[in-house]
Order: sequence, then C-alpha cells, then structure tokens
Amino acid sequence: MSELSKGGRREGALGVHSIDHFAIEVPDLEEARTFYTLFGLDVCDRDGGLDLYAKGDPHRWAVVTAGTGGRKLRYLSFGVYEDEIDAFRARLEGCDVTFIDAPAGADADGIWFESFDGLPVNVRVADKTTPDEKSRFSFVSSEPGKSGAIPNSKAPPVYPRRLSHFAIFTTDVNAAIDYYERTLGLRLSDKSEPAVAFLHGAHGSDHHLLALVLSDRRGMHHNSWDVGSVQEVGLGGATMARAGYGPNWGVGQHVLGANYFFYVRDPWGSFSEYSADIDFIPHDVDWPAANHAPEDSMFLWGPDPFPEFIQNTEQPAEA
Repeated sequence: MSELSKGGRREGALGVHSIDHFAIEVPDLEEARTFYTLFGLDVCDRDGGLDLYAKGDPHRWAVVTAGTGGRKLRYLSFGVYEDEIDAFRARLEGCDVTFIDAPAGADADGIWFESFDGLPVNVRVADKTTPDEKSRFSFVSSEPGKSGAIPNSKAPPVYPRRLSHFAIFTTDVNAAIDYYERTLGLRLSDKSEPAVAFLHGAHGSDHHLLALVLSDRRGMHHNSWDVGSVQEVGLGGATMARAGYGPNWGVGQHVLGANYFFYVRDPWGSFSEYSADIDFIPHDVDWPAANHAPEDSMFLWGPDPFPEFIQNTEQPAEA
C-alpha cells in the first residue's frame, strides 16, 4: 500500500469521498416526475423543481429543474470531509481553476469552479454517501419441491438504494482523467483508450464514482442506481420497458466493474441504469488500473447495445 490508512479513510490522500448530487434541466417536469417515480425513486417538489431520493433515505441525490430546449447537465456536486475543505480550496487555486458563482437556484455552499469542458462542479462538506464496503447482493433460489414462481400480479416494486455512479461525456478522456485526478483526487480504476474511463474515490468506493465517455461535447450519458439482485435489475428494466420507455439495453453484465445492468432510456435520450453487485475498491487497496482492449471493456454477456447507445443527445453548451 502506497499510503497509510486509518478508520475507513486513506490518510495522506486529499480526495472527494462521494458524489453528493447531480443537477439536470429538462423540458417537462411532469414527464420527469413520471419517469423517475416509475423507476423507483421518491420524487419531491422543491422551489419549482424536483428533488430525487432513494426510498426511505433522507439524502437528496438529484435536482431536476425546467428549462427550454432539451435535457442539460447543469452541474455535479461532490462531498468532502469537513477538515479537508480548506486544503481543497488551496489545491484548486494551485491548479489555476476558474472559480464561479453557484448556478441559478443552486446552493452556494462549498466551492464552485468551472471544470473540464466547462462543466460547473461543486465541492462541499457532506456526509459520505459512498459505502465503506461492498453493497449487499442476494440471489434467492427455491428449495427442491417448492415453486419459485412469482406471479406478475404480485411482482414486488424495485426501489434503488442509492446512486452508484454518474457517467459524463467529455471531449478528451485521457485529459479528463488527469484533470479529475489533480483537482478532485479521484483515481483511475480502468480505461479503454480513447473511448471510456472509470474513476473511483480514494476513501473507498464502488469501482467507479465517475465514468468518462468520449464525445464532441460535454453532457450526461447516464446516472446509475444500486439495487440488490439480478432479479431487481431485470424486473426494474421490464417495468420501465412495459411502460413504453426505450430503446433500452440489458440485462447483461459489464466487464469493467463486473456489475449486472439494465439501462433505461429516459424521455430525453440519456439513461438511468439499474446496477447490482459492482466491484468495490476499499480505501486501503491500490487498484491495478489498466488499459483494456475494446472487446474487454464493455460487457461480458447480454444483448448487443443498439447503435445510438453512445450518442450524445445533449444540446451544445452555447445553444
């Protein structure tokens, strides 16, 4: 181990510990309410917009506001430990970032700056929402002589437990890796040049907190939500597909991260993912990051993704 560790926190490593929340703008809030409610999230009204929560959890994971045009990623907010906020400001000053005011309607807490590709990013003191151990995963099989059948009429609803990770489009994956390592203290888990990369938190996190996907402009590719079984992945995806959302991708299993997945296309051309059993990187483990061939970077099994899966449908920032 390259650094000492203590109490679930890597000493000597200045880095964000969690994604606190993300913020998007959509053309129709009622359309967003319908989509995210069916997806299994608690959707609450706030200041003319919507806040997204996991069922029974008081942490706000997302802010959805109304705007003209298509869907837009407004900003990402990351959590840090209270005793590190001043060190983060000094680090960002040393990186010569452009500090900005909070976007309209956003909380002014913490530090706001213009990050790679001009994406607004916030660093704030917040509770660690990334888990300190691998998420619970179950696979239930019926005993011999007993039926494991679940009638469709009695199928349980699927409720995501937390945000697992967030994937953004970027104009240069390798340059973005370097940028987010220097500014946020994220660490490379794996990549497949030049198309994709996965970054984790130094203080223990899923295989990736932040994924980077190559495009000609910034934007949101997907938000990913942790569930507890392959059945929940499949059942959640089937529920959304039966409601008319799509085209979708799943069920399958990724190579990098190894999680089971189902991507549901939202009304604006991006995705929300049901994810289960993703690899976990403890705070005291130095993950052997590698550059993987394309055939070893996307999925181990499952249907082929449809051609538009990696398409960036977000309007250019200047539009």
